[in-house]
Amino acid sequence: MTATTQGPTASDSRTPSASSSRAARLLGDRRLPVAVTALLFLLMYGGGLARYQYYGFAEPQVFLNLFIDNGYLLVAAVGVTFVILSGGIDLSVGSMIGFTTMFTAWLVERQGLPLLLVIPLALGVGAFGGFLMGYVIHNFEIQPFIVTLAGLFLFRGLCLVISKESISIGDSTVSSLAQAQASLGVGFLSIGAIVSLVVLAVAFYVLHYTRFGRRVYAIGGNEQSAMLMGLPQGGTKIAVYTVSGFCSALAGLLFTLYIQSGDPLHATGMELDAIAAVVIGGTLLTGGSGYVLGTLFGVLVLGLIKSIIQFEGTLSSWWTKIATGVLLCAFILVQRFMTTRKRT
Repeated sequence: MTATTQGPTASDSRTPSASSSRAARLLGDRRLPVAVTALLFLLMYGGGLARYQYYGFAEPQVFLNLFIDNGYLLVAAVGVTFVILSGGIDLSVGSMIGFTTMFTAWLVERQGLPLLLVIPLALGVGAFGGFLMGYVIHNFEIQPFIVTLAGLFLFRGLCLVISKESISIGDSTVSSLAQAQASLGVGFLSIGAIVSLVVLAVAFYVLHYTRFGRRVYAIGGNEQSAMLMGLPQGGTKIAVYTVSGFCSALAGLLFTLYIQSGDPLHATGMELDAIAAVVIGGTLLTGGSGYVLGTLFGVLVLGLIKSIIQFEGTLSSWWTKIATGVLLCAFILVQRFMTTRKRT
């Protein structure tokens, strides 16, 4: 009798392709970067609980302090998320925050204006500055990098025009707002932290449940296709930079409450922290893909790095920058890998 060999069955031949198909769908899922960032945060937090369990790391207030100490960064990063989702970039964020602290301190301390009047003025200046940059970017077709870099120098220079020295704020309204706390039973949140969470919720709704949000994603995903679809590109581009300017000014007000002073050097380089938080949160630098909740986890990861370094006690604060740089490079490589897999 002759032996016969059987080839692979139909089910066997389908198994590798089915597995590769599932892997491709997983890698192509837009929610994957956010899930990776959330998992990274949980792993880091779990590591902190294990290493510093006898040093109070497990206290609920330590977790809440991540929002208190990084509320202004979260607001700034939310504004940057709008810009990056549209395919742009905003380098003026840190200077706008610094200018807002100086502008607020100068009006309150030197001019004697009440804080309730200064707040809308500061927000209006920030939104108008973002509007101007968006207008120039769209109507003169200049790269956002160049225009917002000019904005960076402009607003940092205006800080020095107001004053070359730091201006301390002794206003009672500022002090009371800075010290105000909302009790949560297991801990408390500051006014700045609450405002940042409200901004996050509003941004989530706008990006995912409004026509404006869909236009932002469409323009960032493929500008030519969005143009053929008849979407208002000019208005959307100008609007995202206006939102970023508004959020930067609001972040400046929150930072003013946090530090209770204005200084020409406040928030130097914070635009890079905001961009890093957005990218670590899973938003593609090329635009069109990302979630504002990912930005939240990006900010929390950066804040947790600072907390862990503080609890360690033996590390320099510069390790925060080193860890941020490593994470940023890692997430950019992941984004590159995912976009390459989508094309193939």
